[in-house]
Amino acid sequence: MPDIRWSHRSCGNTVGRMQKIAVLGLGNMGAPIARRLAAHGFPVTAWSRTPRPVEGVAVAASAREAVRDAGIVITMLTDGPAVMSVVAGAELPPGATLVEMSTIGPDAVRDLAAALPAGVDLVDAPVAGSTGAAEGGTLRIFAAGTTAAVDRVAPVLATLGDVRRCGPSGRGAAMKVVLNTALVTALAALAEVLQVADDLGVPRDDALDALAAGPLGNAVARLSGSAGSKASFPVRLAAKDLALSVAGRDLPVAVAAGRHLAAADPSADLSTIAVSSPKGT
Repeated sequence: MPDIRWSHRSCGNTVGRMQKIAVLGLGNMGAPIARRLAAHGFPVTAWSRTPRPVEGVAVAASAREAVRDAGIVITMLTDGPAVMSVVAGAELPPGATLVEMSTIGPDAVRDLAAALPAGVDLVDAPVAGSTGAAEGGTLRIFAAGTTAAVDRVAPVLATLGDVRRCGPSGRGAAMKVVLNTALVTALAALAEVLQVADDLGVPRDDALDALAAGPLGNAVARLSGSAGSKASFPVRLAAKDLALSVAGRDLPVAVAAGRHLAAADPSADLSTIAVSSPKGT
């Protein structure tokens, strides 16, 4: 059985402060992660394909420059292909530990591990929580890899939130797919419930207030931005995450959630969701 206990926040930052940290990707999540690490005394150098300044963070001209002499390299990028491309171009130094925090799924994590140069360890550590949680250090982090590798990066990750050890490499990515399936399908269910409320003449605010105390409470919080959720998540990324859930599985509820995403943003690429369903629903 994997150790899935939450780590204590009491672990100090001494180990992390002895190492340079590189953050690759300064989007909605990468920027606040880099900023928080720097604010807590870690030496951080970052890089992004779209250059942008981040308070307290040295921004490098290239991924290769950012990871030079880094002991820990964090990736927070759009998808698996982006992670593979950036990591390959960065040329991680021997002895570094790559902490992959994007949502890419366990198959992509295995491909990434196989592509890493000798002497580089991998911890897959995707997160639950949006930009507000990243800024406030309240992310839930699902870390997987060898015990030694996770121990090495634990002081850094503890600055960003609560760390849950999920077992061997790929288990963190798998846990994130499970959580995303629950969230996206719950949001789709909420959309249908609100349609019923509209049809019956129940004011939407009243319906949301009542639903907040029920099984769809988390979905209501994400929709309303309450409870510190401060969600900032484009539909195209939700579609990408949902495709990881549906791939090769008969999940009609998840496929139905894809229809709601399509209605919200017709430009989102949902072709993989439809194709992945064995029944083609």
